[in-house]
Amino acid sequence: MNVRRSAAALAASAVLCVGAAPAALADTPSPSAPPVVPSGLFGKADPTYDGVWRQSLALLAQRTVGLKPAPQAVDWLTGQQCANGGFASFRPDAGTACDDKTMYDTNATAVAVQAMKALGGKDAQVKKATDWLKSVQNDDGGWAYAPGSPSEGSSTSIVISALAAAGEKPAEVKSKAGKSAYDGLLSFQLGCSAEPASDRGAFGYQPADGKLAANADATAAAALAALGKGIVVEPAATDTPAATLACPAGSADPAGAAQGAAGYLAEALKKDGHLTAVTPGADQPTADTGNTADAVIALAAAGHRQAAAGALEWLQKNSAAWANRNPAALATLVLTAHATGTDPKAFGGVDLVAALNATGPAPVAPDTEPQKVAGEEKPGSGNQNIWWIVGAGAAAGMGIGILLSGRRKKQQ
Repeated sequence: MNVRRSAAALAASAVLCVGAAPAALADTPSPSAPPVVPSGLFGKADPTYDGVWRQSLALLAQRTVGLKPAPQAVDWLTGQQCANGGFASFRPDAGTACDDKTMYDTNATAVAVQAMKALGGKDAQVKKATDWLKSVQNDDGGWAYAPGSPSEGSSTSIVISALAAAGEKPAEVKSKAGKSAYDGLLSFQLGCSAEPASDRGAFGYQPADGKLAANADATAAAALAALGKGIVVEPAATDTPAATLACPAGSADPAGAAQGAAGYLAEALKKDGHLTAVTPGADQPTADTGNTADAVIALAAAGHRQAAAGALEWLQKNSAAWANRNPAALATLVLTAHATGTDPKAFGGVDLVAALNATGPAPVAPDTEPQKVAGEEKPGSGNQNIWWIVGAGAAAGMGIGILLSGRRKKQQ
């Protein structure tokens, strides 16, 4: 879940939603104005689009590796919650009450649910957030990034994962029209009649001209959702081969849908060892690091360690520039390491935990306890060759920010 949808995908969403996309796009700050980064927030990039998202992932990653996040970092996140339980992407003045002009963000709310649940002691905030998410469920059982817009595969998946992490049963979360969250999710899967056949099992974002197209971002998120899992995935004790979507049974049940999605991701990773995406203005597809990490987590959740092994190795060798000073990206890699039983303190020779901690308030206490990986102690954090430390004269705010994902990526 860690990297948010591309700006291009968001723009497409705005068209499909007939102008209902987040107002934040219209309120983009002037490029000449330096971003104001609040105290307690992870990262130095403009938080307008991803403040809650990156904070939630950072806190979630710290807790996953046994750290206790700084109180001011936790307070910043909980202070972003509106009285009705929902979250916006970022509220610069959390002291001002939310109103009918607040642009609520289901993705931010969903990832905040997972972070607050993991932190512990936030049951009231978690319940208010999940109640709000259920209140904005569409009649088809799904969710949109912006409440009131048509459902789409990524947001539906991200919300379901949050509900599951909070202890809800997605099959029992139903819209006023009687459609369950899983009804909404499965409507985005490309089934046994999809062409090309290699797309079968994938999930789409939103239909274009009545037709769904395979979308790796939506597929990775949907695999977790259909398995009833959040983004924190425990390493599997066994390994099974990934398989293509079972036909003619298809995706009649969430478990089958998840395995079909995992099969699609496994095949997509075989070509280059990573996923690719076409960026605006580029002639050729480029490596999609964020969705590759998402795919590895999804495959690990589905029990397919070997299918994820090549992409995991690629991430260890090639994620440096993407993760440079980027708390959401670093947190995603920490969670990727956790899901695969890999040491996050020696990820391709890099201490991801130290790098993440350096982007925000220091945790209350250092992680002095040895971690366990597949029954063995992890090595300590002696290798501090952090590849993203640059000269002191580097301008604050440079690097790669995050826009929308469940994944939104925004280049700074």
